[in-house]
Amino acid sequence: MLTVSILISSNAQEYKTGLGFRAGTSSGLTVKHFLGSKPAFEGLLTTKWDGFDITGLYELHNRAFDVVHLNWYYGFGGHIGFWDGNNTPWGEPGSTYAVIGAVGILGIEYTFSEVPINLGLDWKPVLNVIGEQGLWGDEAAFSIRFVF
Repeated sequence: MLTVSILISSNAQEYKTGLGFRAGTSSGLTVKHFLGSKPAFEGLLTTKWDGFDITGLYELHNRAFDVVHLNWYYGFGGHIGFWDGNNTPWGEPGSTYAVIGAVGILGIEYTFSEVPINLGLDWKPVLNVIGEQGLWGDEAAFSIRFVF
């Protein structure tokens, strides 16, 4: 019994797959799937500036503050985005912009044991290497996922 409780307490994973919505500086859909007790893939499809962005992330999850169901995570990945120049702060009217870059993520999430819901808050800096180049540190979002 002691071995089982030690294994459960060291396991950061609270669910296998989560699907939901994210709202922040860009908003859209999120799907997260665990590969083991700590590693997960997360895919994001978000909108911003009358365009869209597709992001893929590899994340590692760890227990936060020794609180059951509370995990912090970090990770990295890449993205590709397309935006309407009429709606970007730096774009020219009538232009469309495409970007490709590297993405980092740092977040915290809580999974309820009573209902299959997960809440998360993250910061996602982006380094665009193709297109509108540079470091963007303004991506932060709140996510709510149905977990199973």
